[in-house]
Amino acid sequence: MRIEFLGHSCLYIETGSHRLLIDPFIQGNPACPVTLEELKSRNITHVLVTHAHGDHWGNTLDFAREGAQVIGIVEVTGYAARHGASSIHGMNIGGSFAFDWGSVVLTPAWHSSSFPDGTYGGFPTGMVLTIEGKKIYHAGDTTRFREMEWIGDLGLDLAFLPIGDNFTMDLHEAARCLPLLRPKLTVPIHYNTFPVVHADPTLFSAEAEKLGYKVQIMSSGATLEL
Repeated sequence: MRIEFLGHSCLYIETGSHRLLIDPFIQGNPACPVTLEELKSRNITHVLVTHAHGDHWGNTLDFAREGAQVIGIVEVTGYAARHGASSIHGMNIGGSFAFDWGSVVLTPAWHSSSFPDGTYGGFPTGMVLTIEGKKIYHAGDTTRFREMEWIGDLGLDLAFLPIGDNFTMDLHEAARCLPLLRPKLTVPIHYNTFPVVHADPTLFSAEAEKLGYKVQIMSSGATLEL
């Protein structure tokens, strides 16, 4: 499995014959290293959306209208269907589903959610993906919350946590999440895309290492393999 960081909170995951995007904020994302057309040429099979804000919903419909299945909370997938998505799979907090490439569990995220046109986007989420026997947590936009300990009980191999402050927790709060989540590896996201979410990921890494947790800082376009 290959995971590519596309800036902000966007991930591209290749597993077998499937190509997944999480929070596909491509156009308008100054940190994204690839164009929308370049990503379309990869024939994306699934788009997973944590919540409806424009910097996460992003270009979902561009991929959905070409056949990619949209996965997320029911309000998000319902909106996608009403706007041209040909395949959706709606879920809700705590629910899980096994797809042919792996499984998804939706988790809570403390945030808000509405589409750029003002339509209500349902409760914001994080998600735990199980792919090729590995568990990957994408926290979405959130702050620290006590129930993260339950997410950690799933046995996380990799966690993607926002550190940019203002709209999400800051890097200090993100570091305090680690004893709850207990991931083998953490990657900071949702920072330095815009001035209002400026953060120094090396400070997050230093705090994490003091707590005994490993961090990998990924520049936009960087990849890792699990």
